[in-house]
Amino acid sequence: MKKAIFVVIIAAITFTIYFCKHEEVILTGPGVYAPKDPVQGVNENLQPFKHGEFTITPVASYKIRAKVLSRKRYKAGKGGKLSPVDFALGWGRMSDESVVENIKIRQYRRWYYWNAKALPIPQKEIQTHSSNHHILPANDAVRKKALQVKKGEIVEMSGYLVKVNADDGWHWYSSTSREDTGDGACEVFWVESLEVPGLINPEFLHLLDK
Repeated sequence: MKKAIFVVIIAAITFTIYFCKHEEVILTGPGVYAPKDPVQGVNENLQPFKHGEFTITPVASYKIRAKVLSRKRYKAGKGGKLSPVDFALGWGRMSDESVVENIKIRQYRRWYYWNAKALPIPQKEIQTHSSNHHILPANDAVRKKALQVKKGEIVEMSGYLVKVNADDGWHWYSSTSREDTGDGACEVFWVESLEVPGLINPEFLHLLDK
């Protein structure tokens, strides 16, 4: 009897460790920590390149500072080979914790979903100031950093929005608009640089441009 109870206790502890982990969340406090829209290049003559079985075609340079509203790890399929993690990112007032705490955000099967009992800001602003980004690390160093990023952190990334074509016909194309929603609205983001900067008081962020 005692042995059976012991086995049950061990099983319960194991289940808790492996299946009931609480995700670490970084709290920034109120304030707009990423006030600017992502910067996307235009009219660029960007050449495709091979990456294993994939052909990567950059369609626009892309740079973003944003709050990580949610993150989700992926391993399966061709998408998992290229992109080990998705970040749902928010900028403008969607980088303000006092706004985001009123919005329920989740990710599922490479999609980003949100809902709110009462909208803290207009729906259009939520849609145009947040987006799901499929993170394609350009190298092992970026991959390691991407997998260490935590929900709630502010990240700065640069690289390219891309089209991906596999040798067998599989493809993945990035959105190039912050205005779209639904299927095809995610950014497929080839990331060449990723940093998690120290937090700066939102009142002084404008000084970075001087």
